[in-house]
Amino acid sequence: MSTRYRVAIVGAGGIAAGRHMPALRDHPDRAEVVAVVDADGDRAAAFAAEWDIAHHATDLTAALEATRPDLVVVCTPPAAHHDGVRASLDAGAWVWCEKPPVLSLAEYDELAGHERRGGPYVGYVFQHRFGSAAQTLRRQIADGTLGRPLVGVCHTLWYRDHAYYAVPWRGKWETEGGGPAMGHGIHQMDLLLSLLGDWREIRAMMGTLDRDVATEDVSIAAVAFESGALVSVVNSVLSPRQESYLRFDFTGATVEVSHLYGYDNSHWTWTARDGVDPAGWLPTTDLASSHSVQLTAFLDAMDRGERPPASGADGRRSMELITGLYESAITGRPVFRNELEPRNPFYYRLDGGGLYRPERAEAAR
Repeated sequence: MSTRYRVAIVGAGGIAAGRHMPALRDHPDRAEVVAVVDADGDRAAAFAAEWDIAHHATDLTAALEATRPDLVVVCTPPAAHHDGVRASLDAGAWVWCEKPPVLSLAEYDELAGHERRGGPYVGYVFQHRFGSAAQTLRRQIADGTLGRPLVGVCHTLWYRDHAYYAVPWRGKWETEGGGPAMGHGIHQMDLLLSLLGDWREIRAMMGTLDRDVATEDVSIAAVAFESGALVSVVNSVLSPRQESYLRFDFTGATVEVSHLYGYDNSHWTWTARDGVDPAGWLPTTDLASSHSVQLTAFLDAMDRGERPPASGADGRRSMELITGLYESAITGRPVFRNELEPRNPFYYRLDGGGLYRPERAEAAR
């Protein structure tokens, strides 16, 4: 029998109202929102009134003590993730944190020390891996139905105008952690990694071509996986025709998905190689990727006292790939996954501690 958990929301912005509250309301028998916390007291009060939440506050520590939530949902800007997650874990609450998880591998690993066996654990919002089509493909890869993975494409081609970066924390290494690789393409890269597993080597380039930011606004990478598969990865905020596109070529089939911010089965195609029978390949249920679907898996893990998916080593994969991408692009050399350790300056900050200087792009404008 499922438990009904007390939930606190930290950060009363658009992602909390647009995604997390509807997802929590989809689980009325399993989740009750008892508090909302935001640095802006008026915004916290307005959010509480809109969603009929009993407690609102500006201080997380005080709210944790007053309301004793079982689960904290962190929806703040990226720079505040680490402290919010740590305080919540230390108070004994499980945590579901928006992407990007934190600003560095060092922060990610430090938070692992605040988890305990059997919970509380922190998991991260990577909803695209939970749709039924992705789950079907994951099973097919595991059992060899489609053959070996050989070639892949993982492209996040989005558009964010100059006004988007007027928000003070965006486009800065210190507060966003990185550019579109960190804040936008991370969703598709997590889906890629959840399907193909660990990578071995990455070679990347990036540039600040048009937006007035300290980070990149586009990156391109070639990634070699432990399986031997080779994948191209592109992350852009400069693409007027927006698309999130992943393609996987196996020895027996090609599988593709094209969408923007979420998919259902209609966005996916399976194409069999000549002579291969595709009978039974398509998903038998149509579960769209969504916060609600991932929340179901998270609450199930809480019921069992088990680490949720997209946490621990599983949640770390996307941070590893992004760290390697930035290191390769900034240093101009290939980077191997086993190099991402505490001796490496990119372990602590994704620009290597101020190594990225987009002067050439600035001079060209």
